Amino acid sequence: MHFHRLSEPKAPQPTVETAWFRPSRRQFLIGAAVTGAGLSIGMPAPGVKAQAAAALSNPFPTYIRLTPDNKVTVLAAHMDMGQGIYNGIATLVAEELGADWSLVTVEGAWGDIKAYGNVTWGGAMQGTGGSSGIASSWVRYRQAGAVARTLLVSAAAKAWGVPAAEIKVENGQLSHASGKKAPLGAFADAAAKEALPASVELKSPDRWTLIGNAAHRRYDSAIKAKGQQDYTIDVQLPGQLVGMILHPPLFGATLKSVDATAAKAVPGVTDVVTITRGVVVLAKDTWSAMKGREALVVTWDESKAEKRGSAQIMADYRALAAKPGTLVEERGSAATGLAGAVKTLEATYEFPYLAHAALEPLNAVVRKDGEVLEVWGGHQMPDLYQGLAAKIAGTTPDKVRLHVMKTGGGFGRRAVIDGDIIAEAVETAKAINFRAPVKLQWTRENDMAGGRYRPLMLHQVKVGLDAKGAITGWQHHIVGQSILIGTPLEAFAVKNGVDATSVEGVAQSPYALPNFRVEVTNTQSPVPVLWWRSVGHTHTAYAMETMIDEIARTAGQDPVALRRQLLKDHPRPLAVLNALAEKAGWDKPLPAGRFRGIALHESFGTMVGMVAEITLQKQGFKVENVVAVVDCGVAVNPDQIAAQIEGGVGFGLGAILREELPLEAGRVAVLNFDGYLPLRIDEMPKVEVHIMPSTAAPTGIGEPGVPVIGPAVANAVAAATGKRVRVLPMEKGLAV
Repeated sequence: MHFHRLSEPKAPQPTVETAWFRPSRRQFLIGAAVTGAGLSIGMPAPGVKAQAAAALSNPFPTYIRLTPDNKVTVLAAHMDMGQGIYNGIATLVAEELGADWSLVTVEGAWGDIKAYGNVTWGGAMQGTGGSSGIASSWVRYRQAGAVARTLLVSAAAKAWGVPAAEIKVENGQLSHASGKKAPLGAFADAAAKEALPASVELKSPDRWTLIGNAAHRRYDSAIKAKGQQDYTIDVQLPGQLVGMILHPPLFGATLKSVDATAAKAVPGVTDVVTITRGVVVLAKDTWSAMKGREALVVTWDESKAEKRGSAQIMADYRALAAKPGTLVEERGSAATGLAGAVKTLEATYEFPYLAHAALEPLNAVVRKDGEVLEVWGGHQMPDLYQGLAAKIAGTTPDKVRLHVMKTGGGFGRRAVIDGDIIAEAVETAKAINFRAPVKLQWTRENDMAGGRYRPLMLHQVKVGLDAKGAITGWQHHIVGQSILIGTPLEAFAVKNGVDATSVEGVAQSPYALPNFRVEVTNTQSPVPVLWWRSVGHTHTAYAMETMIDEIARTAGQDPVALRRQLLKDHPRPLAVLNALAEKAGWDKPLPAGRFRGIALHESFGTMVGMVAEITLQKQGFKVENVVAVVDCGVAVNPDQIAAQIEGGVGFGLGAILREELPLEAGRVAVLNFDGYLPLRIDEMPKVEVHIMPSTAAPTGIGEPGVPVIGPAVANAVAAATGKRVRVLPMEKGLAV
């Protein structure tokens, strides 16, 4: 992997704010409190109204914990699933605080929406998703670091009898020209007693040493390399029981009866309990729980279950696509534009169910100690899970203590509105009256068959061209299951029957498309669906970018030239496109046997362009090289940005090449990695990442690399073979 900054910004902007949050100084509510022997700094999420002056003396949930030994613990409002958000937030704090990076660590925060609410979601809910972690943290965590620095300097100035303006803070040390010097931690207690500043000044970009530093590395790299990072699967409490759950084999089926006699006879099995979502076998160890589950005799009521296979569901979608859908957006008249076309292109794109397939299957640990209920897990939406756990346990949220664990991958899977594994674990522990800690651990088969998939989707596109190859009309119909309709979020996130996650990336396309119409048909099924890394963009980018490429080839135009024409009024994507064409050498001839394709797409506020180069083989093709250009605003951690783009290429490439979660008569047909085939290491292409210079506030990076690789590769395949792949995965589509 290689990454490069294209050039440095000409001049730093005087203030760096997010478009969705422009606070006055008086709007920042900052609290200081002593926690043990040290200093805590906290602020509620931007957007929270300023409180009365008296409230400033009260302790607030903290963002920073500094102890006398000079260790800095950052309490992160967003959880880390491998995407590196802990490192990003720690960078923001350490930059302003002047901390010693080797003494910085991070913990997952929870329990106060005002302090930890996701700013990009309006601040009313804590959660990690939509590549919003850095955007949500950009102002408040730098402010927290700056306030902590100000209080420490004030305390040192009084102790040393020198002006505060003369004290420097660098690498965890306070110093003065007189020779006085001390670590930050030496003044932790004294700083906690200082009056809060009326305002603080953030460092200007020319003074940054960590933000934007390409040599800056993650604080947790050594921990992970040594195998010292703990995940939920590693939690082992005294007296802990392990639970294995048996879910219904069909989505929508319910439990009719269970005979647990044989299961209870398995050595090590202690309990068999029935919960809302299935039957759980509890045992003293994992193996005994698995063998006990195998011995269960269960009868299911499948009268309301989904019994169609994927092929039948897709056939139903094709029939629905021929009927009018719900209008999403229309500019001009697509019908008129198509009627006047000299040539019409028609394409139907089919996208399968996809599993998240994270390395660590779902799990959670529950223990009740007196009145306190503790829950260990990948708490992607902590306050929601805290409330659900309290409701199930029959207690109040203030008596629920969360342990926010790092997870071995997530890709959206641990952000589930009904609590999923958290709810199952609490319900299981309650069923045995909380007499012992319970770890509920899903197997890979549970994970594959457990639902919450990227929805199966269909796109039907018709585009009209005039005699010169110019677009006269574009009609786009999307058919598939909504992620949000039927959930508690429907009232807030679905407008006029349109779930934005179904159509994002098609509606509001930056391309200048005349007579453009988008429709959606929302289908229903007991199969539970969920956001999957980059959500709707996983299919919309593919349909849009392959169709743009097909239009260019049909009209005898260069794919880059057509995109330039269609983006002439949108400078940001145009700049990414131009940089990509230059860095990939688009105008230069390729070596014999190599072919390339290009794609460009914006998701989560970030613009990514990719050129993929392939070679044909006796069977299929190999992706040899990918050049990517990304504009994500200020590059907080350039190395991490490059890693996320590289990871997005691998994740997205595996999905479009072979991944498919098929249903056969309603049953999941593949249950492990012998049938569900992510990208293998020898298939990973060389990836070269170029980061656009920017002074704009940071946007997302965890997901935007995923949608672009698929259409870039598909367009390269079309250049090599003339075949347009419209059925995914590509191994299946190429055979059609």
